[in-house]
Amino acid sequence: MRQTAPALAPCLRRVALIAGVACASLAVAQMHASPVAADSPASRAGVQTGRESAPPLPPGQTLRVHPGASIQAVIEQASPGDIIEIEHGRYIENISIDKPLTLRGVGRPTISGALQGNTVLVTGTDVTLEGLIVADSGDSLRNQNAGIYIHPGAHRAIVRDCVLIYNLFGLWIEKADDVIVENNVITGKRDLRSAMRGNGIQLYNAQRARVIGNEVSFVRDALYVDVSHDALFQRNRLHHSRYGTHYMNSYRNLWEDNDVWMNRGGLAIMEVRWQHVRNNRVWANSDHGIMLRTIVDSIVEDNVVAGNQRGFFIYDAEYNTINRNLVVDNIVGMHVWAGSKNNAVERNDLIANREQVRYVASRDELWGVKEGNHWSNYLGWDRNGDGIGDVPFEANDMVDRLSWRHPMMKLLLASPAVQTLRLVGQQFPVLRAPSIVDPNPRMQPHNPEWRDWRDKYYPGTR
Repeated sequence: MRQTAPALAPCLRRVALIAGVACASLAVAQMHASPVAADSPASRAGVQTGRESAPPLPPGQTLRVHPGASIQAVIEQASPGDIIEIEHGRYIENISIDKPLTLRGVGRPTISGALQGNTVLVTGTDVTLEGLIVADSGDSLRNQNAGIYIHPGAHRAIVRDCVLIYNLFGLWIEKADDVIVENNVITGKRDLRSAMRGNGIQLYNAQRARVIGNEVSFVRDALYVDVSHDALFQRNRLHHSRYGTHYMNSYRNLWEDNDVWMNRGGLAIMEVRWQHVRNNRVWANSDHGIMLRTIVDSIVEDNVVAGNQRGFFIYDAEYNTINRNLVVDNIVGMHVWAGSKNNAVERNDLIANREQVRYVASRDELWGVKEGNHWSNYLGWDRNGDGIGDVPFEANDMVDRLSWRHPMMKLLLASPAVQTLRLVGQQFPVLRAPSIVDPNPRMQPHNPEWRDWRDKYYPGTR
């Protein structure tokens, strides 16, 4: 019996939906024909700033705070643009700054919050804090107690050359744009469990921040960044925390020349677009070195990732450029899964990792299509001497898959039986496992200093 028009309607809607999805997928594929073009926002990440358009501050006078006097009383007497110099001493008070002022320490004075609330609260614009020791905030996670709390609207704040110790959150920055955090030392409440501490520097919905040259340790997460765009994170030293960086939902940021070590996780970069991650050194973290999770249109290049449980953890990552990274002496060099594909992966050195790649997918993925990568366990040859192996490198085979499921099998990896099994898997495709395939394996590493990064791992993991 022929179907009536009402009966055909659901079928037609289903066909239209499938066609729409197919067209959308084709459009996305065309838009990403090549990963990260030269004019992509990722190549300009972290260079924008809004400070140049700010109105100039009026010239002010210099006021002095002597030991035993109240800093807050002088703040209330000061006019916008004034400089308040605080002499060496210990000042026990919680201060609030609601106007453009500079508070400058002379001889490194200490401001203690007496374990209550925020030690310093900034609500006015154009406030500068420099040369201070800021200590002893409260410990309420609900109230987000911080050594320095930069309140929404407190734009263009500067925190420079300060020491922040025994605060729940070191710096909490919320909805304040064009903030500079530079050359500070931040440590948390070390007697609290990690989950009960705050973060070293927390950025929430703060645009165009500059976080440069800070040392952050013994906090929950050294840098916690959410919904904060066009920022620069440069020359920071992040260690002995849960994550060196816990970073989400932020675009067009530059991560450059940071050192991240002895954390549970190094750089965790998640649900982002247009990132530029370059020249960082990430080593001796007990889980991952660099996590790339749900990331697109980004550049990850010239990083050193050494001595971690997993060097790179790449999850749901597409259309990225991953170039010239040194991945050395990790338990797993790169753990790749959850549809991570269409990435340009070239000129990386994977050396002396116990497993070079752990790849979980249903089909092969090509890396090194243009220039190739170096694999220290490559067993091929180079007859013409052009520096490129004559036989493609396959990261995973049947033996690798069996060793993941049965770790004790690794005791037999050098045995003739296992080598025969590996050969059988190569000759009979029905037994072959999906793999990362590099058609141009490089015979020599790009980074000649890779030996310097051996044996730098988290205590108790080897």
